[in-house]
Amino acid sequence: MSSTLKDTLKSDLTTAMKTRDTVRVATLRMALTAVTTAEVSGTEAVDLSDDDVLKVLAKEAKKRKEASAAYTDAKRPELAAKEDAELVVLEAYLPSQLGDDELEVLVRQAIDASGATGMPQMGAVMKAAQPLVAGRADGGRVSAVVRRLLASG
Repeated sequence: MSSTLKDTLKSDLTTAMKTRDTVRVATLRMALTAVTTAEVSGTEAVDLSDDDVLKVLAKEAKKRKEASAAYTDAKRPELAAKEDAELVVLEAYLPSQLGDDELEVLVRQAIDASGATGMPQMGAVMKAAQPLVAGRADGGRVSAVVRRLLASG
């Protein structure tokens, strides 16, 4: 049986416990809890695919970014630093993020594929762009590029 991302998270948790890396231990426990919650959240329990586990990790990473920004705005740098440290651990498991130029190229492909000519077709472009981007860019970034390109015509 091939090793899955969930198995990798579990073995990395064990390693972090042995090395007493408290931030990594806490973050991986939280990530595995989120994966388990996702597995049992439907009408019946399922084993998540690696893609589904990546989606859960991406969602957790987004939560860390938002919490860090909120703590920074509230002048709580110590709490923001904790969220940032957890984000670094999570990002190690996520695919590398697309640069602005790469993202724009993929969005242009999605616009061409969907035949969109303006803002009313934004939903169609987003639908076409999501599989191309595949977790390598935040939805908000994708949406902003789609809006900009559709508005400029």
